[in-house]
This record gives sequence, C-alpha cells and structure tokens, in this order.
Amino acid sequence: MRIVGLAAVSTATAALLARAFGREVWLGMLAPLIVVSVSWIVTEQVYRASPARLTSVMIGAFMGKLVFFGVYVAVVVGVLGARPVPFVASFAGYFIALHMMEALWLKRLFVS
Repeated sequence: MRIVGLAAVSTATAALLARAFGREVWLGMLAPLIVVSVSWIVTEQVYRASPARLTSVMIGAFMGKLVFFGVYVAVVVGVLGARPVPFVASFAGYFIALHMMEALWLKRLFVS
C-alpha cells in the first residue's frame, strides 16, 4: 500500500512541476521508472527460479542499463531538445529514488 501512496505523491509532484518545466519532468521520470520496473520483474523471476544465477543476470542488466541510459540521455537532450537542467534534475531524482527502492526490495527478497 505504501508503494501506491508514493506513486500518487510522485505523480502529483511531477504534474505540478510539469506546469513549470514541461515535458522534461516526464522524460526524466520515464526511463528510470521503466528500467527499475523491468529490472525488478526480471530479478524476482530469476531469484525464484535459480538464486545462483542472480548475480550474473544482475551484472548483465547493469551493463545494459549503462548503455540504455547513455543513449536515452543523449536522445532526450540532443535529439528531442529537452532543456538539460530540469531534465537532469528529474532524471537524477527519480533514478536515485527508484534504485534505492529497488535495493530495499532486494533486501526484502533475500530475507524471504
């Protein structure tokens, strides 16, 4: 239930900020949200099937994230022409917050 509350607050905040900063806020939120969601689903499935494989899968995912985020930032700022400061602020905020949540979920998964 906490996740639903956090998502609602996050969406409301993004909507308010989007009035001032436009699409940059949404673009900064989009990639981290998708990547963490996919990463969590894959991580949970691999862990349930074969915990011994999880480290190698996570290393591969890390490499994929590096490439994806590099290309994403280049496309959003270079091709789409998003204003860098609001985009980077939104991207960094969501990236850090969502990856912290993923780390807490991992801790909970390993304890269960």
